[in-house]
Amino acid sequence: MKKRKVLVANRGEIAVRIIMACQGLGIETALVVSEADRDSLGARLADEVVCIGPPQVRESYLNLPKIMNAALKTGADAIHPGYGFLAENPELPEACERNGIIFIGPRSGTMRQLGDKIRARNLAGRSHVPMTQGSEGLGGFHAVEAEVQRIGFPVIFKAAAGGGGRGMRIVTEPKDLKTAFDMASNEARQAFGDATLFVERYVPNARHVEVQVIGDNSGKVIHLGQRDCTTQRRYQKVLEEAHPPNLPNDLSDRILEAAVALTSSIGYNSAGTVEFLVDKDRNEFYFMEVNTRIQVEHPVTEEVTGIDLVREQIEVGFGAPLSLKQEDVRFKGHAIECRITADDAKDDFMPSPGDITYFALPEGDHVRIDTHCHPGCTISPYYDSLLAKLITTGDTRAEALANMKAALTDFRIEGIETNIPFLQFLVDQPEFIAGDIHIKWIENTVLPKFVESLKQER
Repeated sequence: MKKRKVLVANRGEIAVRIIMACQGLGIETALVVSEADRDSLGARLADEVVCIGPPQVRESYLNLPKIMNAALKTGADAIHPGYGFLAENPELPEACERNGIIFIGPRSGTMRQLGDKIRARNLAGRSHVPMTQGSEGLGGFHAVEAEVQRIGFPVIFKAAAGGGGRGMRIVTEPKDLKTAFDMASNEARQAFGDATLFVERYVPNARHVEVQVIGDNSGKVIHLGQRDCTTQRRYQKVLEEAHPPNLPNDLSDRILEAAVALTSSIGYNSAGTVEFLVDKDRNEFYFMEVNTRIQVEHPVTEEVTGIDLVREQIEVGFGAPLSLKQEDVRFKGHAIECRITADDAKDDFMPSPGDITYFALPEGDHVRIDTHCHPGCTISPYYDSLLAKLITTGDTRAEALANMKAALTDFRIEGIETNIPFLQFLVDQPEFIAGDIHIKWIENTVLPKFVESLKQER
């Protein structure tokens, strides 16, 4: 009987994570690599490696024809896209469908529905999921003015086709509205090829809470709890944890119910994440978006549930039903994840590519590290700066946090600069320890204090 084979269409730590999950299932792996990643850890672990082009992502990891050619060349039964790159591009599952290859992710139609933020809002509305006041797609600036007059300041522009903070602008005063609209439109066009924006009421004192869901091809969807992703800088997550601290039980229950209701309504059939904004002043929550892929922060969910989410995702992709029911999901303890990146925290987070000359990992029963790095590896300037995900656990949040502080101290990387000094500073802040922060907390409070601490050291 022919062994199953998965083509991993990604790089870095998520490629390593997928390869290891496949190995645990007895599935062969083929990995696409750029010329810069020929000697990567993923390339060393995969059963087969296909170089698909130069380091530039448009010529390699974002090149759909080359990805599909690699899948056909290697005889892959399925493609796992990981996160980023083509993971949320519906053209990839459509190409898989045309070529008789399994896409380990949701159906292309589902991805198209949820990838457009305006269509996703409409779906959420039909499922009675709370949303902030907002608009449909905006045309000219006259339409913007009318919508903002209806909603009231402050507002936020968002790209209909986007995510990751691109095409987003907060406006607090009428005089800034036109400039913000033009800037957000241009950024959306450059990033996504689509300048369409919509506008929502901006919630200034907000938390970012998300729900991990997974569904199978029978239409069954369950949740695996929540994560708090409030600790972010410029809309990019820095630290995540499960479970969200100090979230009232009634609010938590309603958020979970909303996430399952929305994804069940469209027969969601893979791992996905429903993201919400929690208004701390009103004790309410509002739908943001659905990410139709595995998330960077999935390990904290795995640690508190004991469920291998990537393994489950792969099995569902190959047609198996979910191996568990909602009542089978049990939560234990607390988990925190820090994203270790090649950014110089002392120099306004300037990227720091280069060769890692020393790489020593923290150890312990309550420490997990997902990484693609090793001594002597080269960190390329062409890709995301994520080096590793450091996850610590504990019976309580206080224990998980104490373990994180110790692990950050023991994590040694030389040859390049990293954000570890900033993370050490962050997790020691009283607001974070108390679990009382908002999504602008890093920019408004932590960074000024961090910069001042660097001046004092000099």
